[in-house]
Amino acid sequence: MPNKSGNAYALTILSPIRNGHLDEVSYADVVRSRLDAWNLLENSPMARVPQTYLCRYFVLDDVFTQSLAGADVFGTWFDFLSIFSDNARRRALPREDHLKSKYLVFSCNFHGDLEAYLRGMWLAIGNEIRHAWEFCYAFDQVRNAEDFIAYMKKCQLTASLFFVGSNDDPLEEQLKSLYLKQELGKFAIDHQGWPAAELQQAWREFVARVQPDNLAGPSWTPGQYRLR
Repeated sequence: MPNKSGNAYALTILSPIRNGHLDEVSYADVVRSRLDAWNLLENSPMARVPQTYLCRYFVLDDVFTQSLAGADVFGTWFDFLSIFSDNARRRALPREDHLKSKYLVFSCNFHGDLEAYLRGMWLAIGNEIRHAWEFCYAFDQVRNAEDFIAYMKKCQLTASLFFVGSNDDPLEEQLKSLYLKQELGKFAIDHQGWPAAELQQAWREFVARVQPDNLAGPSWTPGQYRLR
């Protein structure tokens, strides 16, 4: 399946934003401002969505084509035309394509099944979803988790190739592994040069404290981005 790599799923959503204004601010800028406000929180609302590896939101205003003069066989010829008329040069250039709408873009890597993930997303942060997608076309018809799943599938793009920035384990196992790595590093630093008998006793206490087989805790928490 193109969107999957093992148990990891790459989800890319482009939802067109309606043209219009709220208190003289364009809907696209309102959406952008609401997403920016998440940066002021201790954690993104997405930290509450089960099995989220990583994600990104942004507003796509347009697509742009950038090239250097002379980058192709016609580039120099187009520049010569500007000697006579810049309008002539512009008319000779290839036609640019532009988007008809601005888009709310949601890109995400997660563990598991698409429908299960989207259902969990709606149940975990439904209010935040409504707030972010409020001004997108047809989102006013989304009233529950099943509507949300159907809507997101209509806005989905296929990811034929993507980089998975994590292993193939469920999120709980990855968070536990990060916690154990952190604590083991601290243990190694704090117990340099200890006598064997004392080191062995300290190791037993360490294992009892970190509980390697217990995914429920102690562990890193979803959305954690610094050592504790």
